[in-house]
Amino acid sequence: MNRNVFVYLFVLLSVSACSSDKVAVEEKKSQAMVVTANPLATAAGLEILRAGGSAVDAAIAIEAVLSLVEPQSSGLAGGGFMVHFDASENEISVYDGRETAPAAATADMFLLDDNTPMAYLNAKNSGLSTGAPGVLAMLSLAHKDQGILEWKNLFKRAEQLATDGFNISPRLYGMLDNYGKYIPKTPEEGPIDAYEYFFDENGQPYPVGHVLKNPEYVKTLKIVAEDVSAFYKGPIAAAIAEMVQREPRAGRLTAADIASYQAVKHKALCQPYKKVQVCGPPPPSSWLAVGMILGIIENSYGFSDLGAADPKNWALFAQAQQLAYADRDQYVADNRQIDVPLKGLLNPDYLAKRAATLTTDKALLNITAGDPWQYNGTTTTQISGIDATQDVHGTTHFVIVDAQGDVVSMTATVESIFGTTRMVGGMFLNNQLTDFSFQHTDKQGLPIANAVAPNKKPRSSMSPSIVLDDKGQFLMATGSPGGNNIIAYTAKTLVGVFDWGLSPQEAVDLPNMVARGDVVRMEKDASSDSLIKALQDFGLNVDASRGENSGLSVILRKPDGTLEGAADKRREGVIGSL
Repeated sequence: MNRNVFVYLFVLLSVSACSSDKVAVEEKKSQAMVVTANPLATAAGLEILRAGGSAVDAAIAIEAVLSLVEPQSSGLAGGGFMVHFDASENEISVYDGRETAPAAATADMFLLDDNTPMAYLNAKNSGLSTGAPGVLAMLSLAHKDQGILEWKNLFKRAEQLATDGFNISPRLYGMLDNYGKYIPKTPEEGPIDAYEYFFDENGQPYPVGHVLKNPEYVKTLKIVAEDVSAFYKGPIAAAIAEMVQREPRAGRLTAADIASYQAVKHKALCQPYKKVQVCGPPPPSSWLAVGMILGIIENSYGFSDLGAADPKNWALFAQAQQLAYADRDQYVADNRQIDVPLKGLLNPDYLAKRAATLTTDKALLNITAGDPWQYNGTTTTQISGIDATQDVHGTTHFVIVDAQGDVVSMTATVESIFGTTRMVGGMFLNNQLTDFSFQHTDKQGLPIANAVAPNKKPRSSMSPSIVLDDKGQFLMATGSPGGNNIIAYTAKTLVGVFDWGLSPQEAVDLPNMVARGDVVRMEKDASSDSLIKALQDFGLNVDASRGENSGLSVILRKPDGTLEGAADKRREGVIGSL
């Protein structure tokens, strides 16, 4: 057996697979835990915790490894959101590393000469779609607040894996096999080409277990480890800008745009639910839709005691999603530039009004945005056009609890699969700007909130969440990748645990349901035929889809203080504990 294949399998077994037996053993002793989408990333996080590092320290090491071993999902040239719980202060903070549009961005940037939207893949696989990267600035800001170990020591595992090589995992191979055709075959100028990196001389993706080495990423890591500002103001930024500005479909991001990027620390949004507080990031994250789903459910006629076994409970969950998604799509955008009725959308009276439209015996007839402005506590109102943002999947999520009880719930992304497919410094560049609406007005000429604008952040569906108990102490952390579906995936897990009495793993394993608009997508392979039929009989337009590929990760603090983890079997999720 190839030594690296052996190492990969050893790591996979060592950090605990998702079997219920292993989880049960870990529950009895775990005081620190990591759940990520890749065994090598989980091992990197555990290594930092074992050395006395904080949850933020571990997050940095994890993301540096994920950028290498899960490049289809996230990377250091991408962005993200981190929700952090400080156990010593019982305080939740949000670190915002969402990318920004260049100063030269325009509202019609993704429109053709005839004013129709550019084809999505043409926009994605271009320089136009890359925003100023934010994840490293975000991690640096969080480290200044919450780091214990030296910054430079947090990149060593990623550097070792990039130097010695890592094995292509089954998921990475599957992505290359299915989507590698979009990676340009013409080598770009420079020392590393994405196509040559992943494909053999016959044009076939390297197989599972093949050892990939990434010397360009090693160089990037060495620069970043010494001084993160060198990423934003040195040769890496210049190289990113140069690559972005290449044809076809040259972009507008400049080195000056990258140099001016600033991560931001926010106060978390929190939604009371039963006896807990569920918290997440403010806009441009769409987390408030998760809060709205919970608030609508709590103000509704409620779930029956049968939990997940009752199709009517699923119908209620679907209707709550439909209303929350309608409001999210209409109103949520970068609130530095757009007035977002935050207080109104989460106002209990508004949520009760939305809940009053839910039915017990038939599907909603009118799935449209409500009017939260009158509940916003201000005189400001803004009429927004019908959203035209496209639905795409991507991203990664992980959760960490350290020995001090501090917690990180973090979602990171390069947006769609392999970002723009352009590589610099051993990293894929993000295509985050395709998270904007390509059209800036709707058919009535009304302005769309999530339209492109200079220095604006595109709306994000990333919804990392932390739950506090009635004493303000940490109870659970969760989140998922999945594009617009993140909201539904995350809400499902929260409902499963806090309403339906399931364990974290049982909640993660529930069928995924995404009810955005009038179509309700159900995960066919996880749903019973009787559930699908019952929802159809209720009047819901059910699409039994095999594509609901969540990547949920969960850590729950049990009443005795020990930790219980859950990792999504739909990806390569792995639990590790100390």
